[in-house]
Amino acid sequence: MEAADMAWLLAAFAMVLLMFPGLAMLYGGMLNGRNVLNMMLMVLSALAVTGVVYVVIGHGLVLGDSLGGAGIIGNPFEYTFFSDFMTDDEAGGTFWGAFYILFAAISVALVASGAAGRMKFGAWLVFVALWIILVYCPLGHWVFALDNPETGTVGGWMRNKLGFHDFAGGTAVHMNAGAAGLALAVVLGKRKMSPGRPHNLPLMLIGVGLIATGWMGFNGGTAGGANFMAQYVILTTLLALCGGMLGFITIERVRDGHATMLGLGTGAIAGMVGITPVADAVGPIGAIMVGFLAAAAAAWAITWKRRHQIDDSLDVFAVHGIAGITGSLFATFFANPKAPGEMAGIFFGGHFSELGHELIAIAATLVYSFAMTFAIAWVMNKISPIRVSEADEEAGLDNSIHAESAYDSRQL
Repeated sequence: MEAADMAWLLAAFAMVLLMFPGLAMLYGGMLNGRNVLNMMLMVLSALAVTGVVYVVIGHGLVLGDSLGGAGIIGNPFEYTFFSDFMTDDEAGGTFWGAFYILFAAISVALVASGAAGRMKFGAWLVFVALWIILVYCPLGHWVFALDNPETGTVGGWMRNKLGFHDFAGGTAVHMNAGAAGLALAVVLGKRKMSPGRPHNLPLMLIGVGLIATGWMGFNGGTAGGANFMAQYVILTTLLALCGGMLGFITIERVRDGHATMLGLGTGAIAGMVGITPVADAVGPIGAIMVGFLAAAAAAWAITWKRRHQIDDSLDVFAVHGIAGITGSLFATFFANPKAPGEMAGIFFGGHFSELGHELIAIAATLVYSFAMTFAIAWVMNKISPIRVSEADEEAGLDNSIHAESAYDSRQL
């Protein structure tokens, strides 16, 4: 690999790593002041557990030669302990091993939304390990593992047999996390106390900024080097962020009569989620439209969730699941063949068969992720309750579980 390409990828890696403190601040700021540190611990511990699990078995399950050639799951022993990455393969294999750890870790960290303020910390750590192995790795294999005719390696069915378009993990990361967060919230049930308003919107805004920085590395790094594709997807990601902010506050203004800082930040995230699977496939105006529509759809989904009294505390299903679906479907119709992805949407001469491929990929991702996550949490709860006691929940998990407080005040 060229030195310039590796330099950019290493910079992109550092940018993506910022997403973890960013998500911790975003989620922490959106909660009440008694559960800030617990949420931050959940997000950061997700990275710790994922790193260990992924090195031992995860990379093989995701990128290994598909067992039986079925395209369902990779060989778990192909990259065990990352032993192959101790020497330079001159293709960046060691870097990609590290980069894929971050992809897996941010996916499960997002799922913490469904458990905010009511899940035992020890149970969360076990859940993370099981979820990475049983949910993320199969979906990652379906989406990221490519066929290699030269070596006879067989990749995942979704990418290679179905042939759908997903630039940087809209299915395996965002739709997956959205469905999983919803399933975990259903198993845990609603919080006993009223969640109240976010306690620290400036903290949330800092989190949004760090996440946006990381997202440029997330999408730009997926381009594989310091090339035009990296330039282009950073541009479309930025434009989708702008469209997302406008889309969410527009819905807020129509629905509630006012725009909010919380809505602006949420819209920024939803816009970037929407563009992730199609950052290489839409034009600049299309990127703005993707962001706007993805954020508008997320705002609608949040309203739907509240009506049905589902306590997905930090709206991962709406912001990552629904926005991700919106972006994928938009590209099916409006993908511009002049963009680097060379994908033609239906309105640009493409075929309706592409819509069928996208719908199959979306449905498979949502159904598998929700069902398997529900099963993991349900079985764990049957073996030993995974929800904290009512007394601990009322006291706040920062003090009752971690013996810490985010703020030196008895007023919170």
